Amino acid sequence: MTVERPETTQPDATQPVETEPAVRLRDLEWTDLARLAELEQQLFADDAWSEATWWSELAGRPRRDYVVAVAPEGGIAGYAGLDVSGEVADIMTVATAPGGRGRGTGRLLLDELVRRAVARGVESVLLEVRADNDAARRLYDRAGFEVISVRRRYYQPGDVDALVMRLLVTKGDA
Repeated sequence: MTVERPETTQPDATQPVETEPAVRLRDLEWTDLARLAELEQQLFADDAWSEATWWSELAGRPRRDYVVAVAPEGGIAGYAGLDVSGEVADIMTVATAPGGRGRGTGRLLLDELVRRAVARGVESVLLEVRADNDAARRLYDRAGFEVISVRRRYYQPGDVDALVMRLLVTKGDA
């Protein structure tokens, strides 16, 4: 499956606006795992998933569902994953490569996970986010997620709280 990011609209039709080439989404493949483990080290040093963990996640299909954002030059711009169990889906991870931040890749990935969850009949989508991750919190807030609880000192080291967030969805919204 491939999803193209819509082109940026022009705020003023008289002024040309440069648009970035579309990021393409596709299902995670085993050939991505080494690169994802490298990105994990860059992005989440203390909490990084190893290549072995990624193999376990890939083996968890169909319950686990992972998507990769591919940049126009072919590199991985981001990735995200979902665990679906009955009427609840848990977002396992959403990550954007350093060079792709601020370009809508995270929102594209998040929207795709929610779309996939709804297509599988869930009623709610849950996630945990570090309380100190302002960019991720803004992303989830804008997407309609609400904080439903706090897990104190969840992320170690550092004693950082985890915010548990939920998005209620209506079946058939996909």
